[in-house]
Amino acid sequence: MSSPTISARACGIDFGTSNSTAGWLRPGQSPLLALEDGKTTLPSVVFFNAEEDRISYGRAGLDDYLEGYEGRLMRSLKSLLGSSLIDGQTEVMGRALPFRELLTHFIGELKKRAEASAGRNFDTAVFGRPVHFVDDNQAADQQAQRTLEETARAIGFKEVSFQFEPIAAAFHYEQGITNEELVLIVDIGGGTSDFSLVRLSPKRASLPNRQDDLLANGGIHIGGTDFDKYLSLNTIMPLLGYKTRLQNNSEVPSSYYFNLATWHTINFNYTRKIWMELQDVYRDAREQDKLDRLLRLIEHREGHWLALRAEEAKIGLSSMPSVTLSLDRIHQGLQHDIERSDFDTAVNHLVDGVSGTVQQLLQDASLSTEQIDTVFFTGGSSGIPLLRQSIAALLPTARTVEGDLFGSIGAGLAVEAQRRYGN
Repeated sequence: MSSPTISARACGIDFGTSNSTAGWLRPGQSPLLALEDGKTTLPSVVFFNAEEDRISYGRAGLDDYLEGYEGRLMRSLKSLLGSSLIDGQTEVMGRALPFRELLTHFIGELKKRAEASAGRNFDTAVFGRPVHFVDDNQAADQQAQRTLEETARAIGFKEVSFQFEPIAAAFHYEQGITNEELVLIVDIGGGTSDFSLVRLSPKRASLPNRQDDLLANGGIHIGGTDFDKYLSLNTIMPLLGYKTRLQNNSEVPSSYYFNLATWHTINFNYTRKIWMELQDVYRDAREQDKLDRLLRLIEHREGHWLALRAEEAKIGLSSMPSVTLSLDRIHQGLQHDIERSDFDTAVNHLVDGVSGTVQQLLQDASLSTEQIDTVFFTGGSSGIPLLRQSIAALLPTARTVEGDLFGSIGAGLAVEAQRRYGN
């Protein structure tokens, strides 16, 4: 990859569901800016510390939460974009906090850290966006981008534009190739799976207009947090009474478990109304020992801790045949073994959705599988074995390249920022 001789005027911002990055092209240095303790990723986390009346972000926010400080942990903030929640609010530290203000808190902090790392201010940026914020709803999708643009302008960006995240990853990959390739970019992020079919080459990298090289884009609202969710529902939530029966043989209501397994709805279970409902459910439950665990979890507000355990299991099972989770906050001494096959069963329907989207993308571009030279993987959940196997089965002749799973998009957005706005 050739290094620029003059620093770019604009930066690239990858506001991710799980992690965020910022990129800026400058001579002789990596395009990614350090955002937290020398690391180029900032987990998309805000923790409102009620005990010390302060806000912490990223890993520091997670650490504060896990150390037991009283407060509210908010994660998967990007999932608010395009959802009905965006115009709502939640209670934080005794006051109503609009979700739009929550986005402003985090993205403002991301800009502040990028500027501190770069040693300069930024008033122009290219933001990444998924191919679809919302599936099959163009109006909601456009509103999601408008919300992100409004937030960016509110924190001080005067000029804002957007690029699809998989295309940004493609432009980053292109910096290091020596021949022309037809590439399928597979970006499995925290909230969405996005794909682009792109013609890349060293000669074409400097062209100002690449529209003819973009053969097709596609995406589906399935991402890493969905893999966490269904792994949790299928392997962890049964320990808390999910799918168990009441005395009348109906199931314990599933809504409590779905809320606990979904990052941005965990706090819905902490209301007085839900607590009173659960007392009635408990009295009617056939397996009260499991409901005891659920009640303990909610009483102590350990939902985010449990969601982190599910994410930990997903990461472990992406490289190991089995994991053992310590769940002592649910019940003293409780451990739970999860096999790779359990993971595959839990997420098989999600992988089918991703594979179907890739197949449709190839049809849209009128390409056969044999015409694809390279599959480039990026995004934190792109290493899930069943997903890799599924895409390999679709494209058996393509070579596989793994990019920077957390940094390719931010680096590519930096390339795009320099291309659009110059030095």
